Amino acid sequence: MKTFSTQRLLRGMLPVAMLAVMGAWQAPALAATCTQGSTCVTVDGKGSGAMSTEEARQSKEQWNDTKTLRHKVNTRIEKEFDKADRAADDEDRCNDSNNVNAYWEPDTRKCLDRQTGRRIIP
Repeated sequence: MKTFSTQRLLRGMLPVAMLAVMGAWQAPALAATCTQGSTCVTVDGKGSGAMSTEEARQSKEQWNDTKTLRHKVNTRIEKEFDKADRAADDEDRCNDSNNVNAYWEPDTRKCLDRQTGRRIIP
């Protein structure tokens, strides 16, 4: 019976020992990285590793620049979509037109007259 209680004790202590070993291994990693002779910048004076004021300003500036660029790209995409959408509607109107000389020119996205080649509005 004595070996049974020893085995049970070891099984119960094993997870606790593993946690203690992992905690001891992580302690240096979690310690402050600012040591004497190293260069550390703190904003709040507590050494919490907060982003410096300059880094924050640069990050905000970069965000604003990319926001402007994304807005321009989205506007251009929207204009191209509107142009293609209007062309599809114009093509449908041209093909459904009662004018037998009307035909759709896909390269120019216009409804043209077969005889004159001029643009017509169906």
